[in-house]
Amino acid sequence: MEYNYIKAFHLIFVITWFAGLFYIPRLFIYHIEASQKERSSAAILVPQLKLMSRRLWTIICWPSAVLATGFAVWLLLLNPGLLFMQWMLIKLGFVGLLIIYHLITHQMYLALQRDKIHYTSNFMRVWNEGATLLLFAIIFLAILKTSFDWIYGLIGLVGLGVVLMLGIRLYKRVRNKN
Repeated sequence: MEYNYIKAFHLIFVITWFAGLFYIPRLFIYHIEASQKERSSAAILVPQLKLMSRRLWTIICWPSAVLATGFAVWLLLLNPGLLFMQWMLIKLGFVGLLIIYHLITHQMYLALQRDKIHYTSNFMRVWNEGATLLLFAIIFLAILKTSFDWIYGLIGLVGLGVVLMLGIRLYKRVRNKN
């Protein structure tokens, strides 16, 4: 198969993987909040949210993660010279963090499927932004490569993190007023 076709499949599965990683914490938030409602509401909402989470996690997230990784390895086998480029090594470091993020999210998923709630909905809102920060870092490295200015990139990533945290705090204030 031609390199660009493999790259296209890699990108498609990266996109679907991130779509799942962006949505699953939202389902966790709804699950946590539903479990705190009155018993009759919780009895309806929690099983539905568990079903939605299970379908998203097992049908979209895990297969997309495996396929994105598989196509990435295939690309590196076809072009091993990439492994000698500094930007690629740093990108792979962020991908390693993404895999760790995915595995921790999997532990959260398993706990919630067993009705074990270890986190608050506010923690999940913050957790949800981890995937956003990793996405920005990985995409900027992949697109800008060696022209990436590390100082501005780091400042931008920290700035994005600050903006996201301020947004979460503002949302919490608005939500508490309502």
